[in-house]
Amino acid sequence: MSGEALHADAWARLVEWQPTAGRQARLRDRFVAHLASQPEGMTRACFPDHVTAGVVVLSADLDHVLLNLHRKAQRWFAFGGHCEPGDATLADAALREGLEESGLESLRLDPVPVHLDEHEVGFCDPRGPVRHLDVRFTALAPEGASHRVSEESLDVRWWPIHALPDDLEDEMHELIATARARWASRVGAAAGEA
Repeated sequence: MSGEALHADAWARLVEWQPTAGRQARLRDRFVAHLASQPEGMTRACFPDHVTAGVVVLSADLDHVLLNLHRKAQRWFAFGGHCEPGDATLADAALREGLEESGLESLRLDPVPVHLDEHEVGFCDPRGPVRHLDVRFTALAPEGASHRVSEESLDVRWWPIHALPDDLEDEMHELIATARARWASRVGAAAGEA
């Protein structure tokens, strides 16, 4: 798919997304405005801001989250990164990043964004600091799936939801809680239909 099609997919997905009020709604409006004004807004070439895609991976029982200790940032994060030319959709970019960085062979991705975050990254571009406009999705790992450490990580580890790393940032706590609530509501709705 062309870069124009990926851009159009991201714009449409964000316009259709219904965020919670407050910060998430403001970020959604900022991301949509960025894409409306930047034809290259999905690529690293767009400086200093560009859209990135991420995914928080939960265990099938929703009791654990798989996080990676990022090699350059030396902090625990969900998986994610830059969109690539082969990504057909923003959700595809998130899924690709999740599989590459976790070493998992498959993930059950929810194709609707779950969380947005804007953060400055000082090691991403030789021109200087950039701001990642991160669209985050959520996925479930298959039960008993094996993970591995990628080149981008120092460690990849399952963390109990109620015993997360001490230095985990507040926005990561928010992302994990929102993702867990999303899956719990889907599981509850499916149980009600049975």
